[in-house]
Amino acid sequence: MHIRDWPSSERPRERLLAQGAGVLSDAELLALFLGSGLRGRDAIATARELLQLHGPLRALLERPPGELARLPGLGPARACLLAAALELGHRRLGADLERGIAMDDPMAAGRYFAQRLRGLPREVFAVLFLDTRHRALAFEEMFRGTLDGAEVHPREVVRRALAHNAAALIVGHNHPSGNPEPSAADRALTARLKQALSLVDLRLLDHFVIADGPPVSLAARGWV
Repeated sequence: MHIRDWPSSERPRERLLAQGAGVLSDAELLALFLGSGLRGRDAIATARELLQLHGPLRALLERPPGELARLPGLGPARACLLAAALELGHRRLGADLERGIAMDDPMAAGRYFAQRLRGLPREVFAVLFLDTRHRALAFEEMFRGTLDGAEVHPREVVRRALAHNAAALIVGHNHPSGNPEPSAADRALTARLKQALSLVDLRLLDHFVIADGPPVSLAARGWV
């Protein structure tokens, strides 16, 4: 049965309009981009197969557009739609940064770091510089490393903070391994950064680890 022949209360598009996108499953959201499925299957069945063979959803969407285009059920046009949708999400967060949205909400700051760092093949240490009202001034990917580490220089972080006339910072880095648990080295780095920043009256508000699952806040654990 084609999706258009389903009861309206079960069709993804109608459910999204009536209840919002949050009620849809990963497969249903993906099916909206597909529009139609492979021969003999509807879009949702095709989306479920894509997720089963090439998922989960994050792993699927982190593939380069050229690689997505070669997957059965996608092709160049649909791969471009997915890539464009992801970029719109990134730019929406970037627009908040450009407007100077205050980063007082730890979850909002964590989501921002996740959008910027999740899925990168090497460890990257980034800094969000904030003013006295915790409004974003700039975001910089300051240090890049290997699969399991990046050398961070607190002195350079302090120098860039002073250059931006920042009053506070939020830092974050990714774990390409997918393990979100902060390491002993992560905790030691946080302590060194906090000490170095305090010497010039700068506050370290949080340190996020980005991996599989939600961002992990070291401040929430009492380590900042």
